Amino acid sequence: MAVYAIWNNKGGVGKSYLTFQIASEYARTHRDQRVLVIDLCPQANSSSMILGGIVEGENRIEELSSQNPPKTISGYVNDRIVSPYVDTHSGANFVTHAHPLNNMVPDNLYLVCGDEELEMQASRIQLACSAGPNNAWQIVHTWIRNLIDDVRASWNQQNITVFIDCNPSFTVYTELAISAADRLIIPFSADGSSKRAVKSLLSLVYGIQRRPGQPQSQFFRNTQQFRMALPQIYSYVGNRLTQMNNSSASAFKNVVLEIFNEVFRVYQANPGLFAIHPNGAPAPINRTTFRIMFEEQVNDANTASVVSGALGIPICRLTAGVKTFAGRSSRVNQSQLDRQQPNIQNFVAKIE
Repeated sequence: MAVYAIWNNKGGVGKSYLTFQIASEYARTHRDQRVLVIDLCPQANSSSMILGGIVEGENRIEELSSQNPPKTISGYVNDRIVSPYVDTHSGANFVTHAHPLNNMVPDNLYLVCGDEELEMQASRIQLACSAGPNNAWQIVHTWIRNLIDDVRASWNQQNITVFIDCNPSFTVYTELAISAADRLIIPFSADGSSKRAVKSLLSLVYGIQRRPGQPQSQFFRNTQQFRMALPQIYSYVGNRLTQMNNSSASAFKNVVLEIFNEVFRVYQANPGLFAIHPNGAPAPINRTTFRIMFEEQVNDANTASVVSGALGIPICRLTAGVKTFAGRSSRVNQSQLDRQQPNIQNFVAKIE
C-alpha cells in the first residue's frame, strides 16, 4: 500500500485512462481497503471517467467545481494558498465518494476531483514557493502529501493506496504530485517521442544527465538541497499498444526495446531509484529479470477502450454488446475485451 504517481513527460500516452483502469481494478480486488485517486491534471480526464464518462462525468465535475468552496483539487490548493506554510488539515473535505455518482466503479473508490482552475493557480503556487521562510519551496511541495495525511486521519487508516494522475507538463502542480509519491508508474506509447519523453522524465525527476554538462532541473536540485525523498520507479507500461501487422509489430518491438535499454541503463547505474517488488523479491541481476519485474504491456482494446472511458465503466467490468453514449451506438466485441482485460488484471495483481 503506497502512493503511486502515473506520469510521463508526454501527452497522449494514456495516463488518465491507465489511472482510471488500475485504480478501479485495484479497488475491485481489494475490497477491504479504501482507494484514493487524486487528479492533478487540469483536464480532469481521469475524474471524468471515474464519475461516469464524457456526459455524466463532465456534469458531475461541473457540479463539484461549482460548490463553494469547490470540492476539487483546486478547492484544496486555494485553501493552501491562503495558508501556504501552515497545514490547514482540510484535505479530507475535498474527497468525493465516487460510487454514489457512478455505480459502475467499486464502492471503495474515492476521488479528489480534477479542476481546470488548477492551471490558473500555478503562478500563485510558484509565488508561495519563493516567498516566506527559507524552506518555503519544501513546505509547498508537501501540500499533496499533507492532503493524503489528512485523508488517512479522517479514515483512521494509515495504510491506504493512492493513485495520482499527473499532467504531462512538468509544471509546479506536477512537481507537487511527484513529491507526494512513493512510487512512479511511467506509461509510454509505441512511438519515438515516447523514448525522448522517458529520457526527459529521468532527467527532470532524478537528475540523470543524457550528456556531460547537461544542466539539472531546479526540481531535482531543490529535492537534493532539502533532502526530500523521490519516488522509486515501479514500472514502465506500454499502454494501449497496437500491433496491426508484421511491419507495425516490428516497429512496436523496436520502440519498446529502445525504452527498455534506456531504463535498464539507469537501473545499472542507480539501482536505488527502483522499487524492487514484490516485497522480499531479489533484485534483478540481468536484462531478463529486470524486464520481468519492471516492464508491463497493455494492449489496445480499440472500441472497447473508447467505450470504457466514455461511459465510465472500468474495462474489467465492461461486457460485449452494443453500447450507447452521447447519442451514438458502438459495438464492443468480446475479442477486444480479451485483449486488454488480462493485461490490466495481471498488472494490478502486482501492485502492492
